[in-house]
Amino acid sequence: MDLSFSETQIQYVETVRKLVKNEITPHILELEKAHHFPWAIINKAWEMGVINLSIPESVKGFDIDIFTTALIIQEISYGDTGISTSAMCNDLANVVISQHGTDEQKERFLRPFVEKPLLASFCLTEPGAGSDNSLMTSFIAKRDDGTYVLNGAKCFITNASYASQFTVLCKVGKPASNFMACVVIPVEPVTSVELPDVGNAPREIDVPTGGKIIIGKPEDKLGQRLSNTATVTFEDVVIHPDQIIGDRRFGFKYIVDVLDYARPMVAAIGLGLAKRALDVTLEYTRERKQFGQRLCDLPVARDMITTMWKKVELAELSLMKAAWKIVTKADDAGIYASLAKNTCAEAALFCANEGLHLHGGYGFTTDYEISKLARDAHIIDIYEGVREVQNMIIGREIV
Repeated sequence: MDLSFSETQIQYVETVRKLVKNEITPHILELEKAHHFPWAIINKAWEMGVINLSIPESVKGFDIDIFTTALIIQEISYGDTGISTSAMCNDLANVVISQHGTDEQKERFLRPFVEKPLLASFCLTEPGAGSDNSLMTSFIAKRDDGTYVLNGAKCFITNASYASQFTVLCKVGKPASNFMACVVIPVEPVTSVELPDVGNAPREIDVPTGGKIIIGKPEDKLGQRLSNTATVTFEDVVIHPDQIIGDRRFGFKYIVDVLDYARPMVAAIGLGLAKRALDVTLEYTRERKQFGQRLCDLPVARDMITTMWKKVELAELSLMKAAWKIVTKADDAGIYASLAKNTCAEAALFCANEGLHLHGGYGFTTDYEISKLARDAHIIDIYEGVREVQNMIIGREIV
């Protein structure tokens, strides 16, 4: 397994580090407290070519492999995991089109993201269907004219308030159907110019083909406050056959494909946060003095910092191996993606929580970044498959 970086990968990492250093980390606490959507950073990332990473060469002019994508997402996450989650979810909405769409669909649905800094939403989770997608009730019903009508509700949808396109997984024919389809719904494109900030307001969209999409007010979340999350309700949305990606019966397979792509990305988000938690803790404990010496020189503190460092290193190795397995199309790539997701999420939680502990009372205030990191870390263990689901995937393969 070759872990050396190519010149292109090094250039991407250096580009993102510059963005993070100049635009994110110096202002992160003010950005979070302001509760404004970070359009300015999204726009700069788009200009630098470090979002919309899953769009294929046929549309964008070049490809970015999963290994490089993970490096980019990790570096953005070092600055803020809310921003990297918004970027990743753009890719989740688009990767299924890249993998299973026709050439015409790729051009139609992905070209706008190359031309403007637009956002997309991947609509999978429902109020009654989290880890168990079979409980999904949103569905498309065929009409006499050959078109379909989509009805249903989704929850915890990233980028929803600002999305210009929705990739939706839904049942076919009726809520109890065993078949699932993937449909794409483009709406009137919005950028930071047309929709700078929704605040706490809902958003109602008239769909060009017919019907409405109603976006609930943004969720007030524990962490990752710089990513937008809201409910999405589809009311009699008309779907033409050319908006259905691949085979309308194979949606469950497409979910698996998207999640196989997503898990290394979530691992990269966790790793980026763990690294940041370690660094801010090192900085604090090198400056803080107790009992006549630096806090980091006290044996109990040094032991904890060493454990944090080991967690980060092991998490990085697990992510690199998972990415390598995926790039080389190994048969067991899936279990290594699940392993990386769990390992990096655990590292994020451990480093953020122990880092907060080492900050003492100061870590419990919002004046120190470690408190934000501790809040942000919890969702990494949950989205795109909780740790128990990842363990089920691994256990099914190795036992």
